[in-house]
Amino acid sequence: MSSYLYRLARFSYRRRVLVLVLWLVAAIAAVTIAQISGGKTDDDFTIPGTEAQRASDVLSTKLPAFSGGQSTIVFAAKDGARVTAAQGEIRTAMAKLSSVPQVSKSVDPFTGHLVSKDGRIALGQVQWSAKPADVKDAGLDAVNDAMKPVRAAGVQVEYNGSVYPGWRFEISETPELVGLVIAFAILMITFGTFAAAGMPIISAIIGVVTTLMGVTAVASVVTIASASTTVALMLGLSCGIDYGLFILSRHRANLLRGVPPEESVPLAMGTAGSSVVFAALTVIIALCGLTVVGIPFLTIMGLSAAAAVAVALLIALTLLPALLGFAGHRVARFSRLPKFGAHAERVARRTAADPDSTAGAAWSRFVVRHRVLVTVAGVVLLGVLAIPAASIRLGLPSGASQPTDNTQRKAYDLTTEGFGAGFNGALLVVAQDVSSPSDTARIAAALGRQAGVAQVTPLAGQNGVSLIRVVPKSGPNDSATQDLVHTLRDDRATLASGTGAHILVGGTTASNIDVSAKLSGALPVFLIAVVGLAFVLLTFAFRTVLVPLKSIVGFLLSMAAALGAQVAVFQWGWGKNLLGITPTETISFLPIIMLAIIFGLSSDYEVFVVSRIKEEFTRHGDARAAVQRGTSLSARVVTAAALIMFSIFVAFTFTDNPTIRAIGFSFAVGVFLDAFVVRLTLVPAVMAIAGGRIWYHPKWFGRWVPDPDIEGQRLEERLADGHFGAEAAQAARTARTPVGAEAAGR
Repeated sequence: MSSYLYRLARFSYRRRVLVLVLWLVAAIAAVTIAQISGGKTDDDFTIPGTEAQRASDVLSTKLPAFSGGQSTIVFAAKDGARVTAAQGEIRTAMAKLSSVPQVSKSVDPFTGHLVSKDGRIALGQVQWSAKPADVKDAGLDAVNDAMKPVRAAGVQVEYNGSVYPGWRFEISETPELVGLVIAFAILMITFGTFAAAGMPIISAIIGVVTTLMGVTAVASVVTIASASTTVALMLGLSCGIDYGLFILSRHRANLLRGVPPEESVPLAMGTAGSSVVFAALTVIIALCGLTVVGIPFLTIMGLSAAAAVAVALLIALTLLPALLGFAGHRVARFSRLPKFGAHAERVARRTAADPDSTAGAAWSRFVVRHRVLVTVAGVVLLGVLAIPAASIRLGLPSGASQPTDNTQRKAYDLTTEGFGAGFNGALLVVAQDVSSPSDTARIAAALGRQAGVAQVTPLAGQNGVSLIRVVPKSGPNDSATQDLVHTLRDDRATLASGTGAHILVGGTTASNIDVSAKLSGALPVFLIAVVGLAFVLLTFAFRTVLVPLKSIVGFLLSMAAALGAQVAVFQWGWGKNLLGITPTETISFLPIIMLAIIFGLSSDYEVFVVSRIKEEFTRHGDARAAVQRGTSLSARVVTAAALIMFSIFVAFTFTDNPTIRAIGFSFAVGVFLDAFVVRLTLVPAVMAIAGGRIWYHPKWFGRWVPDPDIEGQRLEERLADGHFGAEAAQAARTARTPVGAEAAGR
């Protein structure tokens, strides 16, 4: 592999104008197609095969007017007044909605008898004929316009439901801009030059633009959740910068030794590039593994993020060498800014003179010397952080998890105040094969006698199908509501006794319960599939079984600790005032997404660190010395890469969307713990304990499994033999001497 990467980088360097033009054309084409297609994301979480989805399908066929989204309009009188004072304005406004395109029915609070006992709060209902994702913005704007006279009358108007004005989540550019600024600062500290700091960021931005525009174009024909583009953005930026950082570090080290740029770029790619390829493939495998759980929106999310990582990899292998060709020696010239250039130059010069004087070298010596104590302490720390994960409760976001200034949150709180939490998450019971209205009435009466039911209202009947709204006494994410859904489904025969009807329990709340249940059941299958595939890949890369096993155990520790932190903060509410969050259930798809992302990224750092250790071990065969030197040489670049990824994820915790905020926080904690506690601490400690045994593999493995040459040993041999020319051979010799200068780029 290293030889192929060497040739690819040499081609990209020499044909840099062509490579740059091709990538710019690809980015422009993606933007153009996305604009023409008009694709938009949506957050309609449904899963084929669930009972809630079957209920929705029946409505689409038999009662199409009631198969779409629902909006609840909450009217609240101010200063102790009563909504009846504006009854005329409210009735007129709700009547106007009947003529709005895609609205099949609207019911004002007074006709629907949905006025609170104190007369201060009332609920209007709007039924759409289209699915939430298909409701046009013009229709939602018409709802807002119709409510203007009501607001003018001094009545507060808020919205809730599966679709409502302002429900679509627009991705803010602020988090990624903040992340990029922090990334640039970290790269300036690391490299001390504008050219080197800007190169990985520029290439990552081109890759992210290309990917996101492609995903947007696909969203015109496939349902894609807004979280999919956010996860793709997070990984595209972080992985793109990290891969560029790792290759650029090798390249700049070569330049500081005196290797010409034209030889340094392919040489850096032939060594560091192999690690980047295996790291990216592991992430891609983990993300594509989401397809095995059979959940459409997770499949799309995984494939979108995998596409972002794949593009980041291609960018690092082709566009980055081209950009380095344009930069020439400038990536090795230190800036005159004292905070950045002077520091980086001082570190580089000191490292060149004495490679064992760096902070990374001091840390690796400490870890190797106290390897047993460090291993125990690290495992105990992660174990303690993982304790809250045992109390995890899964659910999907409701209005209660939104910021207090969000209309959905205001509507949720007002509805709970006036009617009870259950009115925020009504169930829709679909009765099939109903022969008469009396059968519907009998079923509704049976439903009303169930414990935990606050109100039952028949909504419609047609084509042998009746639709009945059941309002629980508990909120949409309460365990009592989940128990009620299961009870209704278990007792469906009794509820429909004497009518010959068959009951399905659906609606948004039931759908969310089904989604959470299926996600929980899919988690073990996903874990086995992804860990198994990654185990095979890492075994092939390092040609040993013990390294992949160690990597997987370390990942499970960091994953459990990150999940524990997520539960403590977002579910228990630790630090809620500091972070401005509302404690709620853990998002049901977060654990499985965390498994994919953190496992992939942990494998990134595993490959970066262990490949350097293996490179050192291949040269001299001293396992413990290889651990110490390999860790010290990779510590600076892994630290920079992890801090960049951590910063990008943290930036997303400052968004208003609770889903994105929880994802950003969980990813940030997971990356931080995995990089610094596991990969730079536990991994070298365990490898130092194992010694040379860590590299053991059976003889048959060495004979039958091809060696990918991840450390670039065979490439160096071919270079030394003059296979790529005399200049390349001389460059390879220069890159290996003096030994200490290699760390100058780190």
